Amino acid sequence: MDIRIHASFLPHDDPDAALAFYRDLLGFEVRNDVGYGGMRWITVGPKGQPTSIVLHPPAADPGITEPERRVIAELMAKGSFAALTLATEDLDGVFERLVAGGADVVQEPADQPYGIRDCAFRDPAGNLIRINQL
Repeated sequence: MDIRIHASFLPHDDPDAALAFYRDLLGFEVRNDVGYGGMRWITVGPKGQPTSIVLHPPAADPGITEPERRVIAELMAKGSFAALTLATEDLDGVFERLVAGGADVVQEPADQPYGIRDCAFRDPAGNLIRINQL
């Protein structure tokens, strides 16, 4: 069976801040930027790789009630709604670039007891972004 990850979804509450983080700081290319009904979906991904991240407005799902939207907004504000793990061969270089760009540091590069060296940030929407050393 040949199954691949095509796209992941992360919520955003400020499309311009999301672009500044994913495009300008992480260096991802913008693959799609679509607005509809006052909302905006932005698809980004690493250059040369087919996997994408769709940055979406959390209010877009018509099945979510207003009380649920408020809970999602609260969880996003606390940074506990969504997460993503990335990987790089130059963890320290990426860390320094993100720090220099003003990213919200959660954890400096560290050797984890389970064998991975990683660091962590929050994107502008509060999503936890972990970056592993390859």
